[in-house]
Amino acid sequence: MRLTYYTDYSLRVLIFLALKEKGILSNIKEISEAYSISKNHLTKIIHELGKHGYIETIRGRNGGIRLKRLPEEINIGELVRRTEEDFYLLECFDSEKNTCVLSPACRLKKMLNDAMNAFFQELDQYTLADIATNKNQLISLLRANT
Repeated sequence: MRLTYYTDYSLRVLIFLALKEKGILSNIKEISEAYSISKNHLTKIIHELGKHGYIETIRGRNGGIRLKRLPEEINIGELVRRTEEDFYLLECFDSEKNTCVLSPACRLKKMLNDAMNAFFQELDQYTLADIATNKNQLISLLRANT
């Protein structure tokens, strides 16, 4: 299983914002430069993170973005579920598109489904706060990149 860049960048945005002191605003340019990610990619991601209630955007000359929820309240499993388009590991996971003749007797689908459930059970144990526990180290790496 491979997560999309969309999920990767969403996690990076939230990590960046979690490293800021409470209430301090960031902007797309700052995040883009820190990670060397296109501002266009980040604009869409930040819009979606706002729609899902993870971040808030402040408009105006002194505006920016910041976390809307505490890092302890942002569950990583939930975020991955929201940012990934689908979890069809194989064709047979999608009942509308499945053409595999083995589906009625195949045990692989159950095994992969169990593995995916275990993957999410593991991610559900963690929050954004868990990712950012080594705050000083992460901040120095981001600064070194800009």
